[in-house]
Amino acid sequence: MADEANRAAFMEIQGHMIELTAKLKQVQNQMRNKEGEKKRAFLTLEEIRPLPEDANTYKSIEPKSVLVSEQEQKLKDSESAIALLQTSKEYIEKQIGEVETNLRELLNQDPGLARQIMSMTVM
Repeated sequence: MADEANRAAFMEIQGHMIELTAKLKQVQNQMRNKEGEKKRAFLTLEEIRPLPEDANTYKSIEPKSVLVSEQEQKLKDSESAIALLQTSKEYIEKQIGEVETNLRELLNQDPGLARQIMSMTVM
């Protein structure tokens, strides 16, 4: 009976770990995308800032000031999103650490379960 309870607990912990790992990968991908947006906005600003104020730029032949303000806003938005995603990432990493601790405790309580898991083959 205890063996079945431990096996069920392991399956639950394993499912939670898989879910958290998927969330972490998703957050990391979102962060990578926002970093790219931030870099594009920064590089665009670096290129258009030296232009004269009355210079028309490609984007719908808008004045430089409009394009600069758009890029500055994109830069700020990207930085804010990255900060929020970093917080989410840290929270998920903390949850993963707790799940790993729970898994270690479960395996220490039932060495037989650990042997069964080690004997399984992954296909």
